Amino acid sequence: MKAQGTTVEDILKNLPEDRLQPFNKLHEVIVKNLPEGFEAAISYGGLGYVVPHAIYPGGYHCKPEEPLPFAGLSSQKASINFYHMGIYAEPKLLEWFVIEYPKHSKQKLDMGKSCVRFKKMEHIPYELIAELMQKISVAQWIERYEENYLPKPGKKK
Repeated sequence: MKAQGTTVEDILKNLPEDRLQPFNKLHEVIVKNLPEGFEAAISYGGLGYVVPHAIYPGGYHCKPEEPLPFAGLSSQKASINFYHMGIYAEPKLLEWFVIEYPKHSKQKLDMGKSCVRFKKMEHIPYELIAELMQKISVAQWIERYEENYLPKPGKKK
């Protein structure tokens, strides 16, 4: 589902009725726990948490006019999806998240590479997401991004 709106505020208010409260609460938890330098923004047409061009002028290598993505939220047909590039790029962080998840939610972990799908709104692990958001600083994310995703001199990615 494409996000409805062209601003963060538009996206937060243009959600299905059953998603308004949990989606907005998840957004608030993320913003409250974002390390300094990250900001909420429109990213790839949806709600993202990014490193702005003011900090990382090169933007995202796939689409340099976009700020460097770090996390995101979307309302899909059957779930609220939370995306966190750090758990995709950092194996130790992924391992920590997988171990901690059952301590915070009765819902079985439903996860892709960087996407966690919340199908039961009452089981969203807000405290765990708060902890996760604090685990990587902007400087650490930029370093990890450049190590993992930018083409190395003489090599194509």
